[in-house]
Amino acid sequence: MARREQVVRMSVEQPLWRALTAYRVLTLVYALLLAFFGRARYEHPAVAAGYLAVLAVWTLATLPRVANAASCTKRFLAADLAVALTGILLTPVADLQAQSVDGPTLPSIWTAGAVLAYAIKGGWRWAAVASTLVGVANLVERAHPSRDTLHNVLLVWVASIGIGYVVQIARASERTLARALEIEAATRERERLARDIHDSVLQVLAMVQRRGTALGGEAAELGRMAGEQEIALRTLVAGGLVRPSHVSEDESAGAVVRIVESSEGAAGPEGPEGLGGGAGEAGEIDLRMLLAPRAGARITLADPGAPVPLAAPAARELAAAVGAALDNVRVHAGEGARAWILVEDWGDEVIVTVRDDGPGIPEGRLAQAEGEGRMGVALSIRGRLRDLGGSAELISVPGQGTEVELKVPRTPRDQLEQRDQREQRGKA
Repeated sequence: MARREQVVRMSVEQPLWRALTAYRVLTLVYALLLAFFGRARYEHPAVAAGYLAVLAVWTLATLPRVANAASCTKRFLAADLAVALTGILLTPVADLQAQSVDGPTLPSIWTAGAVLAYAIKGGWRWAAVASTLVGVANLVERAHPSRDTLHNVLLVWVASIGIGYVVQIARASERTLARALEIEAATRERERLARDIHDSVLQVLAMVQRRGTALGGEAAELGRMAGEQEIALRTLVAGGLVRPSHVSEDESAGAVVRIVESSEGAAGPEGPEGLGGGAGEAGEIDLRMLLAPRAGARITLADPGAPVPLAAPAARELAAAVGAALDNVRVHAGEGARAWILVEDWGDEVIVTVRDDGPGIPEGRLAQAEGEGRMGVALSIRGRLRDLGGSAELISVPGQGTEVELKVPRTPRDQLEQRDQREQRGKA
């Protein structure tokens, strides 16, 4: 936390605001001195004196406004730019020869401070708008602008846009640095928890697993569940999202029953909405949260270590397809087979690979199963993925296990909602 506060205090914006404050004061003094030593050229000195008095009061009174981004509001920026533009347009009123002779305007280079405030506050787009207005005002004030006037206008325009762009890049870099420090702090805390848990809870779970297996009977089942919880806890402290299963006592049978929340159809805090951090039907769900309960003693889940958001319907369908693939592993590869789930986020699509170390599928077996009416792979897996615009590829080598690769594109949310509505109307 201390590291994060230090980043905020060292914000790249604060030095820029302080520099702008000093610039406004110095350019005010410069404009006053310029007008004082050139007072002989003014045909209407009262106009010049009146404007410069207003400019001095405005500059000194609004110094707190340019102290930081929060104080520099849009309304203030508009008023500040209006003061600068007014001074430029009043110059030919105070100096009748200003339109024919190159000379400084009443606010002089103070005007650039108003443009720089736009650049620091809103980036290069705001700076482009402000500098363009200042350039137009200068061209109107000159009537017949000289080459020097055009050069000065172009210089202010390019410089302000460049500063605005640099400020935007600096802000993005600062956010990235702050996020990196947060991740570093979280990693250190996770490592500390992992050390503590390894010295206590994991050792106890490992001992329960060994003792339960040795005793047999119901104790063996308890040992098996302890082993699953040990794996889930190790995954959690290593940065995964595997949640521990809920264990309850079945009073009628006197047996311990393991209850794993379903990744489909569950409502409330344990359903997809709860798993997705409050996302509803039209929201997004972190796919890892739906797949985490699948992990266990013989099923290993590997994820990117960062959220894998998908539209809620797509996430549930993909999780259901993974469940169907795991069901096939359990039924056809045997209870002793191991399975691995790999989640990959490629930006425009999400790929989930389910691999097992079973005996594999004999050549032609899938076609035979479909011919016999057993459509598990065709409907439960390929059908689900096809409805989402994705695909399912199955690779199996006899004696070397089976691999199912599930690909789902990030379909726009409105298309998924429309598809759900069509399905509901069809059921009705």
